[in-house]
This record gives sequence, C-alpha cells and structure tokens, in this order.
Amino acid sequence: MIHLKSKREIQEMKKAGELLAYIHSQIKEMIKPGVTTWEIDQLSHKIMKDHGAIAQQIGYNGYKYATCASINDEICHGFPRKKPLLEGDIVTIDMVVNLNGYLADSAWSYGVGLIDDKAQQLLDVTKKSLYLGIEQAQVNNRTGVIGHAIQSYVEPLGYSVVREFSGHGIGQDMHEDPMILHYGKANKGVRLQEGMVITIEPMINIGHWKSSLDDDGWTARTIDGSLSAQFEHTIAITAEGPLILTEQK
Repeated sequence: MIHLKSKREIQEMKKAGELLAYIHSQIKEMIKPGVTTWEIDQLSHKIMKDHGAIAQQIGYNGYKYATCASINDEICHGFPRKKPLLEGDIVTIDMVVNLNGYLADSAWSYGVGLIDDKAQQLLDVTKKSLYLGIEQAQVNNRTGVIGHAIQSYVEPLGYSVVREFSGHGIGQDMHEDPMILHYGKANKGVRLQEGMVITIEPMINIGHWKSSLDDDGWTARTIDGSLSAQFEHTIAITAEGPLILTEQK
C-alpha cells in the first residue's frame, strides 16, 4: 500500500533529511586513510543523539549499527569495523535518520585519499546516474522511467546496475511501497503521484551486476571482486517536480 504524505509530513521528513545531509558533510571532512568506519559510525550516531534523532537501522532485523559501511567490492549493508581505511579505497556510508517519527535515508560513496582514475570515474558515473533518475521523479511518470534513465546511461559506458536491491517508499516506516528499480522499461511500474516519498539509490558496478552474500547474512559484494559505488537521496514527488529531502549543501 502506498502512503501519500501531506505537505506537513514532507516538511518533517525534510528536517530529518537536513540532519542526515549534515552528518554526511561531517563524514566527508573525516574520511582519510587511517580512519575506521567504526569511528564514522560512532560519530554519526552521536550527532543523531545530540539532535534528538534515532538511528533507525539499529535493531532492524537484528542489525546492530547506526550506519552501513561498504568498502570497495562491497555493494551494500557492510558492517562498520575497526580496520583502518586505506589510501585508494572507496567506501559507501548509508544511514536512516528518524527525527520525531519521520525518516530520511541517504547513502554516499567517498574516495579515501587519492583514488585511481577507474574508481573516480565509477563515483562520477554513479552520482550522475542518481540525478538522472531524480529528474524523472515527476507526477504521472511511471517508476520504470527512473530505472530506465539510470540503466540507459550507465550500461553504454560499460558499467552494470545491481538488480538485487532497489529503492523504496519511505515515511514513518523505513520500507514502504512502491519499489523503485534502477533498471528496466520506462513504461512499467507504478504511476508516481504527488505526496509520494521515495528513495532512489543506484548501486553501480565496474564488473558484473550480480552480488553474493557474506556469511554475516548482511554484506553484499560483487561476484567478481570489482568495485561498486552507491549514491542515494530521499525524494518527495511534488507538483513542482522532485524535491530532494537529503540534498547536501
């Protein structure tokens, strides 16, 4: 069932999104060789608590951390850890902030120190694909046009779109309808309506799109060891066009 949000509810979600964007701004300043994703997780959780917010991921299906931290060939849902990040790594930090009962969700991929051209191009392409998808988040468009815009951009450049994970509706629950695929046909899917709030979160690989799951039951990684990146925003569908609730300044 799709839950349409009022303008007031969207504004409450925007407050959560602004806090989440602020946390990412602090992470950006923090990331360098030698820093651990455990330290990033602890900082993120502290900022949430200092602002009266809840780390929504903690306790979700038994998950123990405020953030997901996925490094290099890890696609998503990696655990924060105490192993230092290395020069040339790429790391994706994903989190859901609950502020006064309203949620916002955003992931961002970062280069650690100096990264090579191949990794930088992956980050650039993945980020651009997110915004191409967002451009299609218009009233009366079908959800399929979002995925089609992403897939038709990244695949001719030689990259692949992860199929096993998708964007989703969000509000007072972390995962709501509709599902937002990052690939597919433009004329498929649910028709977007004013008041929907969704996440668009393409995960793009240098190699094959398929993933494997680690023994921890959470961490998804590329089957061929290739690099993966992800960028994600929470977006409200409005009559004036897509409103990014987690936009970074």
